[in-house]
Amino acid sequence: MSTLYPFHWEVVKDYYINTIYAGWRDLMDNKSDPRTRDWPLMDSPFPTIAISLSYAYFVKVLGPKLMENRKPFELRKVLIVYNFAQVLFSAWLFYESCIGGWLNGYNIRCEPVDYSNSPRALRVARGCWWYYISKFTEFFDTFFFVMRKRYDQVSTLHVIHHGIMPCSVWWGVKFTPGGHSSFFGFLNTFVHIIMYTYYMLAAMGPKVQKYLWWKKYLTVLQMIQFVLVMVHSFQLFFRNDCNYPIGFAYFIGAHAAMFYFLFSDFYKQAYLKREQKKEKIAANGKLSNGYANGAVKSNGELPTEINGNLKVEDNNKFDGYYKSTLASQLPSDTTTATTRQRIYATAHN
Repeated sequence: MSTLYPFHWEVVKDYYINTIYAGWRDLMDNKSDPRTRDWPLMDSPFPTIAISLSYAYFVKVLGPKLMENRKPFELRKVLIVYNFAQVLFSAWLFYESCIGGWLNGYNIRCEPVDYSNSPRALRVARGCWWYYISKFTEFFDTFFFVMRKRYDQVSTLHVIHHGIMPCSVWWGVKFTPGGHSSFFGFLNTFVHIIMYTYYMLAAMGPKVQKYLWWKKYLTVLQMIQFVLVMVHSFQLFFRNDCNYPIGFAYFIGAHAAMFYFLFSDFYKQAYLKREQKKEKIAANGKLSNGYANGAVKSNGELPTEINGNLKVEDNNKFDGYYKSTLASQLPSDTTTATTRQRIYATAHN
């Protein structure tokens, strides 16, 4: 029995390996779109997966290690040029998605993939491939964070979002370049026009940054995008007459749902809880003038002491002029005289 078991195991192993490999080759060679099969990086998903994993390793491990004993790079001009280029790239992709279909005859409820070699169908397929390439150019967002030692920006959400997107889009270009699920790219390129415009303006420095109060609404816009993609994808669940691979629609819908919850959690942590914390501090009197929890403040700077030296007794009554031991403790030099005048001025207010 012991001599037969290895023989049987090898037979079973070879059978399953050969079956899986044959099925894989059939999927890649016969089930995919023949138009995109020979395009760069389209033969197999493994190069894309390798690039994405290398990206994650670099920005989370290798990059910070290389920058450990280096000063942050000053990349203001580089960022302006890079983000401007991304605005142009996104604008062109959005234009292609509009002309290719979504503002030129595509049906919002059901749009099959046109696998023909017509000029319009090939234009849509090429646009999808360039959208796939754009997911790699977006890696530079994170590379620049690492080079500037802005590690707080290299969050798990950021890395997951940028690392998964090339792999997800690869499957779309390989099997369904166009049609129903390209709605995601249509919305995403529009969002990226606004997003990279914001980044470009933010890189121009404080004179421009003061006008960028709408930063948090970029996250809201991203979340709206994901909701629209979910609704658009999952609507096919309620109809069976759409000649589109339903599995891809569900995949895109699930992908959008995952990112919606990730982005909504980020929004709560970055904005809602921060605002609630500020409101709580203000309610406790830590950001207000006058009396707060028994302490005296002047312009929000004198809770229980002046310049960290002179204590104010909480139970002192000033009778309009703050009669306390405070004035007698102040030396009579010029600087302190000015301080005394400020204290008495505060008493009159």
